[in-house]
Amino acid sequence: MQPDDFKKERNVIVIPAIDLKNGKCVRLSQGEMHRETVYSLDPAETALKWRALGARRLHIVDLDGAVGGKPHNREAIRRIRAAVDMHIELGGGIRDLDTITAYLDDGIDSVILGTAAIKDPALRHEACERYPGRIIIGIDARDGMVSVQGWTETTATSAVDFARELDPAAVSAIIFTDISRDGMLTGPNIESTVALARSVSIPVIASGGISSLDDIRRLQEVESCGIMGAITGRALYTGDLDLAECIAITGQ
Repeated sequence: MQPDDFKKERNVIVIPAIDLKNGKCVRLSQGEMHRETVYSLDPAETALKWRALGARRLHIVDLDGAVGGKPHNREAIRRIRAAVDMHIELGGGIRDLDTITAYLDDGIDSVILGTAAIKDPALRHEACERYPGRIIIGIDARDGMVSVQGWTETTATSAVDFARELDPAAVSAIIFTDISRDGMLTGPNIESTVALARSVSIPVIASGGISSLDDIRRLQEVESCGIMGAITGRALYTGDLDLAECIAITGQ
């Protein structure tokens, strides 16, 4: 696999999300594990659907891994990888170099470090050095403060301050999620996303609450600030958002 070329993108890329819990494709409301809706028993089939509609990139989260601190849905992830020929970025329960290496060896294109990125700076630096262009940092925020451990713990570090600590030459992208918007179909937090994007020179992928073509257009309007991607999940599954229409208006 080649290093991520995300920094070369010139348009907002719409990225469908697959969240895995016990091998199923689910969506949570505001990151609460007990507030789940199951959308598919076959995540690989779901990935094929998004690929057929024109998606170039897929966002996968191992929700069980994010909470438990180690991979839980690896077989489902392998089936997705075998099914589609698109760029896959993966997060959830990735807390050591062995896990990073194992996923990359499985064919995953980019690995997302969330909790480990803030709690283990040494791992973050080593991963970026060993796998340049293949490490994404996930910054999940609740009221502007970084949240970790599958969104069960809020730290005393602001999202913007943490983003400024990252090496723009080593990190391929930042995924910024406003937890209060995630899975709620209320629209992304444009103001906070722009503030974070303007504070760094690393491409930012917006996540949380994206639910309409207007949300995509609003992100397009501020892409010059460094917002290069938009992750959406629940809205695609409910039909509130049509992936083919998103791709048509973004020209991806």
